[in-house]
Amino acid sequence: MVIKELLQNTIKFLRENGNENPIFEAHQLVRHVFGLSATELVLMHSRTVKAEQADTLLTLAKRRITGEPLQYILGTQEFMSLEFNVTPDVLIPRADTETLVQYVIDNTKNKGFSLLDIGTGTGCIPLSIAAYNKRAYVRGIDISKKAVEIAEQNCKKLGLCERADFEVSDILKELPRGKYDIITSNPPYIESDVIKTLQTDVKDFEPHLALDGGSDGLTFYRRICEIAPTLLNKNGMLIFEIGYNQGDTVPPLMQSSFTGIEVIKDLCGNDRVVVGFLK
Repeated sequence: MVIKELLQNTIKFLRENGNENPIFEAHQLVRHVFGLSATELVLMHSRTVKAEQADTLLTLAKRRITGEPLQYILGTQEFMSLEFNVTPDVLIPRADTETLVQYVIDNTKNKGFSLLDIGTGTGCIPLSIAAYNKRAYVRGIDISKKAVEIAEQNCKKLGLCERADFEVSDILKELPRGKYDIITSNPPYIESDVIKTLQTDVKDFEPHLALDGGSDGLTFYRRICEIAPTLLNKNGMLIFEIGYNQGDTVPPLMQSSFTGIEVIKDLCGNDRVVVGFLK
């Protein structure tokens, strides 16, 4: 068997088992197994496949049809045109979060600043900001030791460790160290009872620790709004990612300590980001 035949077989397998994007995902899986770029895959269609390579590909395809996210199988996800390592210990970076990152980048051009990212996961928020602003110094914290390890891997991968660091911290029990110009956070914001209704690839594979925002989804927003004034420098910025239905519930939590509060929509027209500045 050659790679072209294996690719066609994988497409057929995924399609027959209900995959919604079998051509794209089969290409991704084949490239992953053989270590090929998109161009190399085309050029090597006639390359002979070893039995163990075919077996490995079938194992990965079987994992995919159980609902396991493709990103966990491949071990990477693109975000802000950067490649991040991902494992089941961290939430998969999503395009929605780029709205927050782009806002910070656009509003800090040519400025040096310090930033704290709360619930950092892969580190995609602070690391992307640091990658596009060479004067940014960023720190990410997370309650999960394994998440912090992944963030540190991504820091090294992107060559940003001189301007970025990560540490384990539980903000519900302790106050993070340091003072910052900006605090960012994409905290857990899904209501506890709603998690069981989510799509299989989310509820069965992504870490509930990064999803569960308490009974009303606002537990972490309340806590961050409470501690942010102590952590921010004068006129400091607090910027959250929010759920599509939280544009009316998160801003009131900020009103006592923040001004200039604004709700920003994502590319799909949903409320996605709330930003305010320390009074």
